[in-house]
Amino acid sequence: MAFVNIYFSLGSNIGDRERNIMEALRLMDEAFGVHYSALSRLIETKPMGFSGGKFLNAAVLYRVFRPEGSAEEAALGILDTVKTIERSMGRTDPPEYDPEGNRIYHSRIIDIDILFYGKEVIDIPRLRTKASPSVLS
Repeated sequence: MAFVNIYFSLGSNIGDRERNIMEALRLMDEAFGVHYSALSRLIETKPMGFSGGKFLNAAVLYRVFRPEGSAEEAALGILDTVKTIERSMGRTDPPEYDPEGNRIYHSRIIDIDILFYGKEVIDIPRLRTKASPSVLS
């Protein structure tokens, strides 16, 4: 069975930011059935595109079994998993977009984004931060 390397970014700017990131990692370990393979140091950054508290951020690598099916299907399954984790931790803000389709950002307890799914280039609307025309209509 083949493995795939999946890189994620994690960020938090509400509450105990480090604890939020560590809890997200615990839940990701549980969901993926493995402990992460590598974790960056935590860095603090200013919010971009909105005013709010500073973010604590990290990047993490999971090496998981490549599921059956296409890379697109697998990536969407991973996306659903991390969105479920975000909601379980109290993130309730639905994505908002301006008239041009650009994402409007807010403070959040946790944000988990997929950076890389193996060496695949996957360009589908649900994986983008900019809304597709169908999302806006």
